[in-house]
Amino acid sequence: MSRCQRDPLRRLTEEERHWLERISRSRSEPASHVARAKALLAVADGHSYTEAAALAGRRSGDAVARLVARFNREGLEALEPGHGGGPAPKYGEAERARILAEFRRAPDREQDGTATWSLATLRRALRGAEDGLPEVSIDTISRALHDSGLSWQESRSWCDTGTVLRKRKEGVVKVTDPDTAGKKPDRAGVHSGRATGPSGLGPRPGRPVPDRALRGRELAAGGRAGAPAPRVHPRGDRQAPHTVPPGRR
Repeated sequence: MSRCQRDPLRRLTEEERHWLERISRSRSEPASHVARAKALLAVADGHSYTEAAALAGRRSGDAVARLVARFNREGLEALEPGHGGGPAPKYGEAERARILAEFRRAPDREQDGTATWSLATLRRALRGAEDGLPEVSIDTISRALHDSGLSWQESRSWCDTGTVLRKRKEGVVKVTDPDTAGKKPDRAGVHSGRATGPSGLGPRPGRPVPDRALRGRELAAGGRAGAPAPRVHPRGDRQAPHTVPPGRR
């Protein structure tokens, strides 16, 4: 006979049941979230706390009772693990919202010293604001952005070499350096009108590769190969076949 439930599970809304069923079947959610969702659904279907713990892969019915009591107060947030001890969390939802609001604000070049937010400039702006966070750290800002589904790499941009955006009277225009091609490194030395280097790279007629290995100076100077050296068998030098002198045959 099951014990009397001091804090029975309240009636689930359609949205809560939808999310609990979705999380209970998920393969990407943490295992603890899946187990809590299964336990809550089992209790909602009329099972006792002990039976719900067994269906969720747990052994403690008291843990299910505490989960039900927390779900009655917090709703779906009860699926998240609670505070495990130590100092209380310093930054809650209000502080995260303040970080996101600062992140979405367009920075001022003169006031913020930057045109694009970085973690360091965000920290400086949040610490210096009147309603900011004077002790916020870069790690806290990074975690707040990550938890909100933001990726820092997506905010970065690429530009072509020698091309830049400038402010003019008619607006923002793209300015291109006419000497960009000449400033780019020519590592092979194959551009027209440019002398080839000592390594022989360039539009010059090719030469046959000799059978023997070239010495360092010959390879650097691109000199002609001499007479090919006799090949050496990979297993070592083979002795010449034994021949019998003509007078002893």
